[in-house]
Amino acid sequence: MVTLDIISDPICPWCYIGKTRLDRALGEAGHNPFSPRWRMFRLNPDMPAEGMDRRAYLEAKFGGPEGADRVYGAIQQAAEGDGLDVNLSSIQRTPQTLDAHRVIRWASEAGVAEDVTNILFDRYFRLGEDISDRDLLLEVAGAVGMDRDVVARLLQGDADREALIEEEQAAREMGVTGVPCFIIQGRYVVQGAQDSPTWLRVIDEISTAASEQNSAAGPEREPEAADGAAPRNGNGGMP
Repeated sequence: MVTLDIISDPICPWCYIGKTRLDRALGEAGHNPFSPRWRMFRLNPDMPAEGMDRRAYLEAKFGGPEGADRVYGAIQQAAEGDGLDVNLSSIQRTPQTLDAHRVIRWASEAGVAEDVTNILFDRYFRLGEDISDRDLLLEVAGAVGMDRDVVARLLQGDADREALIEEEQAAREMGVTGVPCFIIQGRYVVQGAQDSPTWLRVIDEISTAASEQNSAAGPEREPEAADGAAPRNGNGGMP
């Protein structure tokens, strides 16, 4: 299995779209060569714990109402084009996502991080719910078989806060400035919400390299970067 570090934020629409495109490519390929590891990156690390009004946030970030409508109109169109049922207008507040990332981290230890992330995407982008709400996070944890009582105790304390913040800082120091950002085997970066054909080329190159390694003696070979992939020191994907 090839390690795939998925650097993302559950309130990032391009992360949702990008993961959907990757999943579609894996379905078309018929096999999954990746061992995923979810990594924290917050679009808004300075967001207050209580979050902020969604409209105010978007207008401040994108230069007023027209800019916000233009950017998120394009996102809505892209999401629908990928078959996603999203309702961006239902989102009332932009949350601080540190607690959501903590739950994803614990879900990784239980082997259900992808399930938790998919549910958080759905609850936020389709239902417009506040994914910083601890009752919601406990509900999500319980839905995938995690121990709600354990998760509740962890959320009440500071478990893994510093570790995640350090992880995020390491990504920024590595050159990640936006998400989604996918790092393959610690060597190659697929930046942004690349389309499924790009991922199919990456998967094919990985499979070809693995086959060659198994059939021929000699030094280990690495798959070359496909279109959309870059060396590890490349910048992260879309803002």
